[in-house]
Amino acid sequence: MKPELQAGIRFEWTYQVPQRATVPALFHDIPMACEMPEVLATGYMVGLMELACTQGILPYTDWPHEQSLGTHVSFSHLAATPPGMTLTIRGEVTAVEGRRIRFKVEAWDGEDKISEGEHERCVITPERFNAKLCEKKSRAGL
Repeated sequence: MKPELQAGIRFEWTYQVPQRATVPALFHDIPMACEMPEVLATGYMVGLMELACTQGILPYTDWPHEQSLGTHVSFSHLAATPPGMTLTIRGEVTAVEGRRIRFKVEAWDGEDKISEGEHERCVITPERFNAKLCEKKSRAGL
């Protein structure tokens, strides 16, 4: 991580919600989910909030030799968003403690604030992470 990665860094990311991000499309193999409204699924929204944070710190990491993984999420889902709307996700780094980075994040769909909350990511080196993952797969017989 570059020393410039500090609390106070702000970022913004936009993303148009695709049809595949709706509850019925995301969980098409679960009959109950197919009957649910065609709106942005909370799980997909959480992933977008994480990606916005990843994008926000990208200039401060040695990509691809340094990457980050989500370690904690706490987001409210405040309003429904149909596919086709564009989200604007704004965030701020609130703390950098070693490899851990904390964020405050909110999202808007052009009509409503749809989410707000906090997120934490940890900077990793892919080689080390992947080696541990291979060991785990081996122990699990995968």
